[in-house]
Amino acid sequence: MENNTTKSRGSLKALFLIPSIIGVILFMIPVKNADGDWTVVVKIIADIISGAIGGFLPLLCVIILTVSAVMCLIALGKPKFIMDSPILKECFACGPIWVVIRVLAAIFVWLTYLGVGSEGTGLVSLITSGDQGGFVLYDLLTTLVIIFVIAAILLPLLLDFGLLEFVGAKLTKVMRPLFKVPGRAAVDCITSWIGDGTLGVMLTCNQYEGGYYTAKEASIIATLFSAVSITFTLVVLDTVGMLDKFGIYYLIVCLVGIVCAIICPYLYPLRSKPETYLVPGKAAPDTLPEGYKNSTEYGMDLALKRVAQHKGIGEFFASGAKNACSMWFGVLPTVMAVGTVALILANHTPIFTWLGLPFKPLLELLGVPEAGAVASTMIVGFTDMLTPAILIAECASDMARFIVAVVSVTQVLYLSEVGGLILGSKLPLNIWELFVIFLERTIISLLIVCPIAHLLF
Repeated sequence: MENNTTKSRGSLKALFLIPSIIGVILFMIPVKNADGDWTVVVKIIADIISGAIGGFLPLLCVIILTVSAVMCLIALGKPKFIMDSPILKECFACGPIWVVIRVLAAIFVWLTYLGVGSEGTGLVSLITSGDQGGFVLYDLLTTLVIIFVIAAILLPLLLDFGLLEFVGAKLTKVMRPLFKVPGRAAVDCITSWIGDGTLGVMLTCNQYEGGYYTAKEASIIATLFSAVSITFTLVVLDTVGMLDKFGIYYLIVCLVGIVCAIICPYLYPLRSKPETYLVPGKAAPDTLPEGYKNSTEYGMDLALKRVAQHKGIGEFFASGAKNACSMWFGVLPTVMAVGTVALILANHTPIFTWLGLPFKPLLELLGVPEAGAVASTMIVGFTDMLTPAILIAECASDMARFIVAVVSVTQVLYLSEVGGLILGSKLPLNIWELFVIFLERTIISLLIVCPIAHLLF
């Protein structure tokens, strides 16, 4: 009996270690791609597939958004075949606002794909322009559609084999007092910072829906722990012509991210989010239960219990397929609709310039040169992360360009990707709350980077 128990525990340890190590390698270990840029293996796999079927991806996005719109309209009548299917119900049964968003997304994507109005003027041409709908379809969706499915299929390696339980037990003493979140959130954070913010949000959504995070914890992690990948920070810095400053630049970005994660949970709206679970009884306690010598022993026990519950390869692929469908049919339409409208407003109206005017006195107080030009980029980052860097690229002041490069990366919650992903998920955050958190991150970023910039320039 003792030998069988030992053998069983040994096999469980192997089942914990092997998939978890593979998951860490795929999602969390930085490697160089063929171009010499730092990224993660999952992104490399997605890029290889995108390169192989790149010509088909726009049509695939059109099909996905069309199916999403049609099925959610059908779901309004609550037909039996949708309501009795957990996957179909989760993907297509949604409220009236989301139905409108999905229908708009389908209209936008068809107009853009067919090139309607591309030679003319008016609203349709604004939607289909390469700077608006064209950018969202051909630059964003064609990237997200593959990364979503690859990441969704492989995410169970991080989620289902005990890694989060083990890490959570080890790091709760650090994560809980500093950031008001469980220790397992460290995995979300590392995945975001090394890999990509969308991967971190996907992981957070999965954990929230599984009952491992409260509404408050999930909101904090999604908005404060999601980050721009190292690769994209290089793109932003290159846009403003300051790649030689990457070392100090990335250190400042990390510092701002940590400070935001410490301060913002005490501010509205995150402080008012409820400490309730979608699925009760799944989250591990923060304190070490009686009978365990240390957190390592407790974490290993939690990990092995999680592995023991796993039902094999069928559950693995079923979990991945469910994640992928949720991302494809729920999030891609949100990115298309919200992202296109946001970019139209940013590129063809002065609304974001007006909204940025209140930042001018603060920037002048902080001694930022070209304060007016910098102020005009502050709010536009809510629509797309690269736009502020493009707008400030011709500015003569090195300090101004450096400040905008930092702030545009630390704002994070741009609607064309991470913000759209959050809005399309079950996370308890609306667009107004995202905007408030965006403003808080912007102000904290400025208060940190501006004094440092004065020392550098």
